[in-house]
Amino acid sequence: MSSGLLIPPFVFFMLGGVIAGFLKGNLRNALLIAVPVLSLINLAMIPHGVYLQYEFLGHQLALFRVDKLSLVFGYAFHIVSIAVLVYGMHVKSNKEFIIGLIYAGGGLGAVFAYDLITLYIFWEIMTVASTFIIWRKDSTDAVGAGFRYFIFHLVGGLALLIGIVIYIITTGNAAFVHMGWTDLATGLIMIGFGVNAAWPFVHTWLVDSYPKASFLGTVMLSVFTTKTAIYTLARGFSGEETLIVIGAVMTAFPIFYAVLENDLRKVLSYSLINQLGFMVVGIGVGSEMAINAAVGQAFVHIMFKSLLFMGMGAVLHQTGKIKATELGGLYKYMPFTTVFTIVGSMTISAFPLFSAFVTKSMILSSVATEGFMVIWLVLLFASAGVLDHSGIKIPFFAFFGHDSGLKPKEAPLNMLIGMGFLAFLNIFLGIFPGYLFRILPYEVTYNAYTADHTIFQLQLLLFSVLAFTLLLRSGLYPAEIKSVNLDFDFFYRKGYKLFIWLVDNILIRFMNFGKSLFFGYIPKTLGMLTRNPVGLLLLMVPDGRFKGLREKMAKSEDGYVDGLVEYWSIGLSAFVICFFLLFYLLFFLVQKLI
Repeated sequence: MSSGLLIPPFVFFMLGGVIAGFLKGNLRNALLIAVPVLSLINLAMIPHGVYLQYEFLGHQLALFRVDKLSLVFGYAFHIVSIAVLVYGMHVKSNKEFIIGLIYAGGGLGAVFAYDLITLYIFWEIMTVASTFIIWRKDSTDAVGAGFRYFIFHLVGGLALLIGIVIYIITTGNAAFVHMGWTDLATGLIMIGFGVNAAWPFVHTWLVDSYPKASFLGTVMLSVFTTKTAIYTLARGFSGEETLIVIGAVMTAFPIFYAVLENDLRKVLSYSLINQLGFMVVGIGVGSEMAINAAVGQAFVHIMFKSLLFMGMGAVLHQTGKIKATELGGLYKYMPFTTVFTIVGSMTISAFPLFSAFVTKSMILSSVATEGFMVIWLVLLFASAGVLDHSGIKIPFFAFFGHDSGLKPKEAPLNMLIGMGFLAFLNIFLGIFPGYLFRILPYEVTYNAYTADHTIFQLQLLLFSVLAFTLLLRSGLYPAEIKSVNLDFDFFYRKGYKLFIWLVDNILIRFMNFGKSLFFGYIPKTLGMLTRNPVGLLLLMVPDGRFKGLREKMAKSEDGYVDGLVEYWSIGLSAFVICFFLLFYLLFFLVQKLI
């Protein structure tokens, strides 16, 4: 290991976020561009190694590890940050940029962390910052979604923390290296990563919260949290075959929700889970080709998914609407946004000459090569589904379809530049995949542009287009209607209501009973016993008997009989306690003597 005066990327971003809070106008915008550009240049000049080491609780930790795997995600985070910051540059408020830069810094800190403790610290910085990005929308829906988002990540973070602590205690090693699922500790760590990767049944935080954020906040959110989780799975659990099954489920089930969903940003959120599934499958396969494919897919996915969210963000920004039923015919008024969104749609659908064609082909080939044919069929079905909901549905219902009567202006120039930059990269990497291959973890010898593979992919895509057209023309395609589609969070919400009912009707009543018993009835009874045993006996007999005596006691100055219940004396309590302790001591001595 070596160390030196090197600046980790998170320092640029977090420091930039703080400074951005004091700047306005062009000066602030210049800073927003300078932060990712300078950090990227700095990163590109740093050789592989482990830097900025420190000792904590007897463990050797380090803030900064540079290797091929972390660099892929680091480069992607920097490049997309440039596009996102340009895209939102017309926003006057600094708050979203401050939070966004800290959020991005947290993601970069996590992917370049050498050890599990450093990773966890940046992991939680991401959680807090991303929650504030959701709340930045300042609406009732966003506030509720932010709380639910935070609870999910709090639970996932707790599992991760417990796993890390057990792992370090049992192994004596804090370095974040390949560990596999071998015991409780590694299982908890993997679950912690899985929550952020939106595994099935814990995925609802993503589709619940991302569409609730602002047009800019959703783009920021789509980049860091889930991709950092993919990075951690790739580093710590590659070759873990459980991930193959989990990933396959992730690719398939969101398709049905995405087809039914009316909110187009929610469609993209389901699509995001679908794409994460491809990456998780590749990580689970674990071969060099599969890891290259998963990591490469993560790299290009950051570009094209951000582009799609930008396109829908531009529509929302210009029209104030995002439901498929309320949009349509916008291509006449937002032509550049339409073109850039179509580029994103064609990329996610894996059309030839677009970047995802190469990386998704690598995943399918690696799965087939390792003999997982059932999984290969699931991925093939999922690929056709992607074309339906993201390749066709998004541009069709937003920009074509029926005429909504909306006549918005084209998106601001800075938004078009941000989208155009990512659209260019998606096409460039599709035509020249060699530039992507150079930064992947292992040497690549794969050629996606073989005749049989290209023709097969075109057949699959064209058949999907034909199926969509026939279903739409025949009226069999699910109609876009204003509705709320219940996901697995239905059970969480019902479970929450059941929990509240149990608390209100059973737990609170039981606690009130205990409070009355231990802080009311028993102390009062003991007090009465010590001050007026006779009065206590009188209270225990039925009314009507000893009436005269009861009345006499009630009229007494001390009010022993009826007034006892109104007084409580600390001295009497001490007396009772001493009495019982003395009795216990005598009993103990007698027992010993016997």
